[in-house]
Amino acid sequence: MNVDDHEDPPDVDAEPGDEDVAWFLNTLGKVVQPQYDMARKVRSTITPAWRRVTGGEQRWQVTVAIVAAIVVQLLLPRRLVPGHTLVLPLLEGGVLVGLSIANPSHITKSSPALRAAGLTLIALLSFGNTWSVFRLINGILHGVEGKQPTPLLFTGGAIWLGNVLVFALWYWEFDRGGPAVRAQGTDPYPDFLFVQMQTPEVAPPDWEPWFLDYLYLSFTNATAFSPTDTLPLSRWAKVVMMLQSGVSLMTVALVIARAVNILG
Repeated sequence: MNVDDHEDPPDVDAEPGDEDVAWFLNTLGKVVQPQYDMARKVRSTITPAWRRVTGGEQRWQVTVAIVAAIVVQLLLPRRLVPGHTLVLPLLEGGVLVGLSIANPSHITKSSPALRAAGLTLIALLSFGNTWSVFRLINGILHGVEGKQPTPLLFTGGAIWLGNVLVFALWYWEFDRGGPAVRAQGTDPYPDFLFVQMQTPEVAPPDWEPWFLDYLYLSFTNATAFSPTDTLPLSRWAKVVMMLQSGVSLMTVALVIARAVNILG
């Protein structure tokens, strides 16, 4: 055998080439990826959607509610609306358009500017509704409102509906930091305890509270004057729910009492 044809022994100290590294990483990925996918699947099954990152809430629900609140303001008599009839609705509509452009389909983007705009919009709606409530109550107490039962019941019902919509927006905007923050699943401590949180087996695994859940909360609180199936956990939630119940009770009691007095 020719000595020159003898192969050199492998160099144990030689560094692996790019092909060896790529082969190793590819093999490792094939081994690890199924385990990772399984872990994600188990985690998504165990961890409820409201505690993990999700795709964000759809914009259309809250948009419809805000438009309805603006329409309620437009339908009220001018004497019950602050300033000119169109001032507040135009301001509210402008802010709503800006928020819809920032999050057109799903509410996922969060920033101090968007947060301030959202709170400003709800504050404007709240100011208009509060003004109407006090003007109506003051007019009933002084005998200048409620000459006829039908217009009085219509006006009182419209203001009551505005009260429901406004407080639903406050609950929705403040629960665990707002919709965009809730989509990130960073806050594990809810301000409102929904039934699906207490008994997750009665809800699909991707359930999380959307605006309609907060609207239902506001409606039941305004009609029962107390929590029903959704409990407030944080102190601010309890205070705001007490405030809503008080406003709703005062409005309904005075309007109905005045209407009965007219009919009698």
